[in-house]
Amino acid sequence: MSDHQPVTPELRAWIIEQATAGHPPDVVLASMLASGWNEDSAIAALEATLTGYLNEKQAERASVPAPVAVPEPLPQGQRTTVWAGDREVGIVMSMSNPRVIVFSGLLSDDECDEIITLAQARLARSETVQTATGSSEVNEARTSQGMFFERGENAVCARLEARIAALTSWPLENGEGLQVLRYGPGAEYKPHYDYFDPDQAGTPAILKRGGQRVASLVCYLNTPTLGGATTFPDVQLEVAPLKGNAVFFSYDRAHPVTRTLHGGAPVVEGEKWVATKWLRQGRFA
Repeated sequence: MSDHQPVTPELRAWIIEQATAGHPPDVVLASMLASGWNEDSAIAALEATLTGYLNEKQAERASVPAPVAVPEPLPQGQRTTVWAGDREVGIVMSMSNPRVIVFSGLLSDDECDEIITLAQARLARSETVQTATGSSEVNEARTSQGMFFERGENAVCARLEARIAALTSWPLENGEGLQVLRYGPGAEYKPHYDYFDPDQAGTPAILKRGGQRVASLVCYLNTPTLGGATTFPDVQLEVAPLKGNAVFFSYDRAHPVTRTLHGGAPVVEGEKWVATKWLRQGRFA
């Protein structure tokens, strides 16, 4: 190999791959020398690549905001059930990073059916919060129909909200009203984050109503025939939408480091109904 061989993107990627796999620099250097590199050129390429990589990582860490307190349904650690104020709720699975917990039996069949019935007459094309302006708008990434209940608007919503507050040990008044969504065949919600992007111009106005979102809980009101899983692409996790179950996930900062990128996979057959509860740092009003 020529003494003047440039440090190509492929070589840089290989050096970083070796370093992150735990191979010490002298081992990486030996491999480069064995492949024909001149020692001085190899050392210079190795130092430049690793120094640049470390500087990039330090810059990334410096840009990550500090963590904040978040709801935690299992403060004493893993268990098979948890008390939710008026019922015992099962724990199907849990992950630490990202913090994801799947519950079984959070709602009864009758409660699921009642929420769907109450929501049906008020469905409209779903909108997302536009953080550039602070307003809501139709987004092609979200192809469902939806509506919002006011917090405590009716008995079944009030009962579920109290249950969620007990389950998460988070104040009832820190929760947004329930959003009910219906996904028909082919409808989906492409991967996104639930926190509000702090770099967007409209975010300060949104945060005046209770601060950042710090957790989400998606309740499944029915079981679609096929498709409709809640997906977490960063960790290759798919949560099946089973009636009465729910998936909880928290994010202790508004940053992708939380690994809470998630979406609703397309419904292939049947329809999917969900009720989503977002929890804020402070009182939502």
